Amino acid sequence: MRLLRWSLLCAATFAAPAVAQTNAPLTLDFNAAQQRLLQRSDAIEASAAALRGKQAQEGATRTLGRPDVDLEAQLLEYQKTLYLPLGSLAPVAESFGIRDPLRFRQERTSSRPIVTATLPLYAGGQISGTQAGARAQVAQAKADRDIAVDNALVQLVQAYYGQQLAERALGIRRDVLDGLNRHVADAAKLQQERFISRAQYLQAEVARDDAAREYEKAISDLATANAALAGMLRAPDGVHPLSPLGVNSRPLEPLDTFKAAALDAHPQLARLKALEDQARAGVTIQQSKLRPTIYGFGQYNFDTRNSLLTDPDWSVGVGVKYKLMSGAGRRQQIDAARETVAQTEAGLREARTQLEIGVTKAWGEVEAARKRFKLLDSAQASAAENLKLQTLSYREQQATSLDVVDAQLGLGRARIQRAQAANDYVQALAQLLSMSGQMDRMPDYLARMDEVIP
Repeated sequence: MRLLRWSLLCAATFAAPAVAQTNAPLTLDFNAAQQRLLQRSDAIEASAAALRGKQAQEGATRTLGRPDVDLEAQLLEYQKTLYLPLGSLAPVAESFGIRDPLRFRQERTSSRPIVTATLPLYAGGQISGTQAGARAQVAQAKADRDIAVDNALVQLVQAYYGQQLAERALGIRRDVLDGLNRHVADAAKLQQERFISRAQYLQAEVARDDAAREYEKAISDLATANAALAGMLRAPDGVHPLSPLGVNSRPLEPLDTFKAAALDAHPQLARLKALEDQARAGVTIQQSKLRPTIYGFGQYNFDTRNSLLTDPDWSVGVGVKYKLMSGAGRRQQIDAARETVAQTEAGLREARTQLEIGVTKAWGEVEAARKRFKLLDSAQASAAENLKLQTLSYREQQATSLDVVDAQLGLGRARIQRAQAANDYVQALAQLLSMSGQMDRMPDYLARMDEVIP
C-alpha cells in the first residue's frame, strides 16, 4: 500500500505541471539565455537609461562657452518728470512769470522689445570644471551599467546552473528511491521466506521513507529553481537549460593574470576613478569662486521711438564681476572639496586591495572545486561497485539490509557531491570572472568544459 501511495503521489506530481502548463518551456543554452537576459533585464535597462541621461547632461555642458541670447518684451505705463535749469535766462523768464527751473512731466505707455546677448570670456575655471564633472558623471554611469550587467550575469549563472543542479539532484533522488523500493521489495520476499528478520525489513522501509522525503524536497527545490530562472529571463512557461554542469579538467591561467585583469578592467575601479574625477572638478569649481568673471555683452532695442530717455538704441561692452564677500566660507569650501578628493583616492586604493583579495579567493575556490570534482570520480565509481557487491551479498545472506541501504545512500551521496562540486566550480568561475572584469568571457570558459554531468 505504501508503494502504491508513493507511486500515485509521484504520478500526480508530474501530471499537475503538465495540465497547468499549456506551452512548452524555452530551450536555451547559456549563450542564448545570456542574450535574452541582456535584452529583457529591467535592472540593466534602468542603468542604461541612467547612462543616457548623464550623456545628455554632458552634451548640454559642451556649449557653456557660447553666448546667451535673451529676447525680452515689456509693456510699460510710466511717468517721467524732467527739470531744465534756465541759467542766465532765469531773470528774463521770471519777468514772464516762468519759474526756474522748467519742470516737464510726461505720462505715457511704451513697449520695450529688447534682445540681449552675453558672452562669457573668462569664468575662473567654472565652465571647464562643470564640463569635466559632467564627463566624470558619464564615466560613473557607464561603470554603473557595467556593474549592473556583471551582477545580472552572475545571477544568471547562479539561476541557470542552480536549476541544472536541482534537476540532477532530483534524478539522483529518484534513482535512490527506486533502488530502495527494489530493496524493500526484495526484503519483503526474504522476510516471507524467513531468510531475514522483521527488523531488517523495517530498516529497509525506514530508509525508503527517508529517501521519499528527500525526493519530495528535491521536487520542491527544482520548482523553486525553475521559478527563479523563468522570472529572471521573463519566460512564463519556464526554461529548459541545455548547457550541462561540468568542469574543465585543465587548470586555470595563473592567478597573476586575473589580478592584472581586475586592476585594469574592473568596473568598480572605473566607477571610483570617475568619482575621483568629479571630486577634482569640484575643487576647480570652488576655486573659480575666488576669481573674477569677465564677460562681453550687447543689447539692441527694436522700438527706439517709444523708448525711455535713458534707454540706448543699442549698446556693446565688456564687464568684470568679482565677489568681494560671501556668506559662505569659500576657502573652507575648497578645503572640503580637496578632502573629498583625498577620500576618493583612499577608496580607490582600498578597492584595489580588496579586488586582489577577492580574485585570489575566487581563483582558489575554482581550483579547489575542480580538484574535488576529479577526486569524486573515483569515489562515485567505488560507491557504485560497493552497491553491486552489497546487493549480491545481501541476496546470498552475506550482508545485512543495513549494508545495502548504506551502499545505496552512499552512491546517491557521491553523485550529489559530484554534481555539487561541478556547480561550485561554475559559480566560483563566475565570481572570478566578475571580480577580474571579464564576465563577458564566461561563455568561452563554459565551452572549454570537457567533463560534464549527464
